[in-house]
Amino acid sequence: MGAIHVTVTVSNPADRERAWDGLFLVDTGATDSLVPRDRLEAIGLQPEARRLCELADGNTVAMDIAVGRLEFMGEIVGGTIIFGDKGTEPILGVTALESVGIDIDPRNGTLKRLPAARLKTLRAAGANCLPLRSDTA
Repeated sequence: MGAIHVTVTVSNPADRERAWDGLFLVDTGATDSLVPRDRLEAIGLQPEARRLCELADGNTVAMDIAVGRLEFMGEIVGGTIIFGDKGTEPILGVTALESVGIDIDPRNGTLKRLPAARLKTLRAAGANCLPLRSDTA
């Protein structure tokens, strides 16, 4: 299977007009998403914390993170974004994909929507239970 890319709009949650569109590598081995620092700073995102991240080569480094708004395939999700070096290829991590119900179809190397999660009402959930008998005391 080849690399999968998707167009993502990253915006500042405090000012959605400040946004950047980029072509992101879909990486199910990455938990969070990564965007070049200069792109994040241009839309007004500043580091809020640092997190230890394991790189593909096994090295661990401390990297700046912030919370941003990601929009792709008609879906919107808020998520942790790692500040990457200038010129780094943007990465869309598995947390953003799973949060909006999108998975990779390994057969044809495309992104696919998962079926909607079913929410059961208390009554429907209780339909699988046997009623308590009042004459068993």
